[in-house]
Amino acid sequence: MPTVQFLIDGTVQGVGFRRFALHHAHKLNLRGFATNLEDGTVECIAQGDVESLTEFETLLRLGPQHAIVTSVTCNDLNDPRRYTTFRIL
Repeated sequence: MPTVQFLIDGTVQGVGFRRFALHHAHKLNLRGFATNLEDGTVECIAQGDVESLTEFETLLRLGPQHAIVTSVTCNDLNDPRRYTTFRIL
């Protein structure tokens, strides 16, 4: 199953970004997690079908109302883990 790491930069902490990612990941039937990183970015690891991952990327580039997304970096991962749900860490 495809696994993608999304690194979201900009004003993305303290604006509900992880909850936004959680909501859309559940709607798209994706599994994985969203977490704040020490450098001020948000990391999302998501597993699912390619179409859902592509739509998720589009949504992450928009972000929630008060976010200002300056960039989203996507990295395909060769991750043997299988997540059972999407959650906030």
